Amino acid sequence: MVEAIVVPVERVGLELDEFLCLLFPERSKGFLRAQIRAGRILIDGLPAHPGTRLRLSQVVLLEQSPDEWPEVPEAQRGPALTILHEDEHLLVIDKPAGLACEPERWDKEKASLATAVLELARERAARAGTQLPLDWRPRLLHRLDKDTTGVALIAKSLACEREVRAAFESGAVQKVYLALVEGEYPLADGEEDRIEFALAPDERRSGRMVVDTLEGKPATTIVRVAQRFRGYTLVECRPLTGRTHQIRVHLAERGFPLVVDPHYGRRRSFALSEFKVGYRRKPGQTERPLIERHTLHAASLELLLGGATRRFEAPLPVDLARTLKQLAHHRAPRWSGPAASA
Repeated sequence: MVEAIVVPVERVGLELDEFLCLLFPERSKGFLRAQIRAGRILIDGLPAHPGTRLRLSQVVLLEQSPDEWPEVPEAQRGPALTILHEDEHLLVIDKPAGLACEPERWDKEKASLATAVLELARERAARAGTQLPLDWRPRLLHRLDKDTTGVALIAKSLACEREVRAAFESGAVQKVYLALVEGEYPLADGEEDRIEFALAPDERRSGRMVVDTLEGKPATTIVRVAQRFRGYTLVECRPLTGRTHQIRVHLAERGFPLVVDPHYGRRRSFALSEFKVGYRRKPGQTERPLIERHTLHAASLELLLGGATRRFEAPLPVDLARTLKQLAHHRAPRWSGPAASA
């Protein structure tokens, strides 16, 4: 059954795919674009392009009723988001592991933080019987790696985006990460390690970074010990710059890679049997890893916003908290570290 939608004055100038996204918030932009390219969505009876800008009173024709479209795959809906803070300008999310900040180049249909936030906004608007503003979109203010958990900022307005980006550029944003690393980091309590290795993309391995003192961009990370274990350390990292994979590469270059990091470390997962003395698996039992993604968490972020200092914190995720609990039980430190200098 063909459905016809007349373009109203308030939607004039929108691109066709954006127009459809507002009409059908439960659908991904990728799905709607595919419908357009397949010739199942027309403008004034003629084939169109997803980026075609609409004019007043044009007729958008759907050759198939939306009720007949296939069910939305659960994977495209994205996970339920944990909101740490929200006001009219800013949204702060506790990003889960396994969720990329933006759609991945090789899988545009897979859920991302950006699409999950957009889906949330659309669902809220639909429940309220309203529509999103024409220029509304999730404005991600910084990036976390796909498997990094923790504080992620999203601006809800252009003014907020500009203010926060200016704060990042001026160095007025303080970010703290917690990283579980291999080895016993030789720092006294309260002592800091300032890591300054310039970083550049790895020309031999796509998607990775390397230390490059000649052509790399400057990168600085401040490291302190947060908790000690025999053979492992939980460190607090404060990146003063924002290079891709900065903390992971810096720690690995120092000789203390993340306990789990398939790119810069030696593991894809971490299990109790790797550190519990006398561990025995029951016959027929398969051991489940304590954690199966890199051991890095964006714990807090502080910045000046609207004339006031704002601080946002994300609790430890279940898998990392479980790992630390087991290490504390089975690998308590033999010593408290070298005495801090006077």
